[in-house]
Amino acid sequence: MKKVILDVDTGIDDALAIAYAVNSEDIDLVGITTSFGNTSVDEATRNTLQLLELLGREDIPVCPGVEKPLFRPPLKEKAAFIHGDDGMGNHSLPLPKAKPSEKHSVEFIIEMIHKHPNEITLVFVASLANLALAVMKDPSIVEKVERVVIMGGAATVPGNATPAAEANIYADPEAAEYVFRSGLPVTMVGLDVTMQTLLPWEQLEVWRQKQTPLGDFMAHIVEFYINAYRNMYPNIKGCALHDPLAIGAVINPDFIKTKPMHIQVDCEGIHSVGRTIADLRSIPANPPNVDVALEVDADGFLKHFLSVVV
Repeated sequence: MKKVILDVDTGIDDALAIAYAVNSEDIDLVGITTSFGNTSVDEATRNTLQLLELLGREDIPVCPGVEKPLFRPPLKEKAAFIHGDDGMGNHSLPLPKAKPSEKHSVEFIIEMIHKHPNEITLVFVASLANLALAVMKDPSIVEKVERVVIMGGAATVPGNATPAAEANIYADPEAAEYVFRSGLPVTMVGLDVTMQTLLPWEQLEVWRQKQTPLGDFMAHIVEFYINAYRNMYPNIKGCALHDPLAIGAVINPDFIKTKPMHIQVDCEGIHSVGRTIADLRSIPANPPNVDVALEVDADGFLKHFLSVVV
């Protein structure tokens, strides 16, 4: 069982990733940290607490984190058109009874890494601001992290926040560039593979037929998500499981195939800020710093995800 800290900006695919991690027998979710992106930090924290209550796991600490990009004004608003005004498909769950931790995300990440050296896998499916700040505060954690798995970036395909940039990297380009240069062992699960992992519309009825609060909730939020996808990609047959695939890559690394690459983030381009620039040459000018997922066993991953999440 792998010890995992999951960093989220809890919108709909984050919620799916949280449920996947909580319900997996292969993951010990020692804590959840929150960031900005799909929603504000306050909304992401509330949504996470609501979902953990629905999952019966109020024991998992939720630590609020960074509220904005580290070195610039925000580049984008929260993604209400994809995730709803509340970040959860406008599904009004009761306000959570549990309170967030008084520890900041950065403090929690550093503390847990020192408490469990070389055992913690960090899964980041939001901006990389909390992680960048943690390394700035305590560079010694770089040598004590088992692995960092991020949902972010696009090495060989277009972006989704802009034609050049994927949303989580675009949320804080400087933080992402800092993390990639830090020496942390990073696996990048980006749009190169996540857009191949489609949750079909038919699954919603399967969840509804379970007649459980969790099944009904998941069907509602994913229906909102799929409708947003239909507006963006008219011929698509479902919605991409971006954040859950990062969890899947921790549960079973064979779900993806990676290639070591040198990745840097464009932090200055007028039309390309946030782009993850991959050195695709056979002899790269710079040594690889990221393991980039380029292939995915979409069927195997989807089958496992559906067997666990609800």
